[in-house]
Amino acid sequence: MAFISAVSMWLVPVLIAVILFYGSLKRVASYELFVEGGKEGFQLAVSIMPFLVGMLTAIGVFRASGAMDALINTIKPVLSAAGMPSELVPMALLRPISGTGALALMTDLIQTHGADSFIGRLASIMQGTTDTTFYVITVYFGAVGIRRIGDALKVGLLADAVGIICAVWIASMAF
Repeated sequence: MAFISAVSMWLVPVLIAVILFYGSLKRVASYELFVEGGKEGFQLAVSIMPFLVGMLTAIGVFRASGAMDALINTIKPVLSAAGMPSELVPMALLRPISGTGALALMTDLIQTHGADSFIGRLASIMQGTTDTTFYVITVYFGAVGIRRIGDALKVGLLADAVGIICAVWIASMAF
């Protein structure tokens, strides 16, 4: 564990040093290119802002309307039969929408049930096996101007569903 911590602490500075060294060998103006990339990043951030505001508004309306609670109560018996505790349903539903929201829910679950509990371990596995599909599609597709997202959204949500199913299966088998 100490080796992994040491490697992770030094990995990024070493990678930056290698890139700068390689750039100097190739006689590339690395700093000027870095600044130019920063400008492009800022323009990208401004261009995706309307997409982010739209997505965050939709999340807020979904939660405030009570639709999330109604959906959870509807699917709770099926998921309980599959071995998934009902406490994890909000996290499973929120994870494709908001990574930060899902992380907050996971933190609350771990504080409530403990990190070594089945719910804590399953929440941790679910956090690692799923992605923020709506966020990724909104930000990255919006940044390059792609408007037809149907197939990518279907595949992303299918991958999230598989990740959740595998998380439940792995947690049930391992713990």
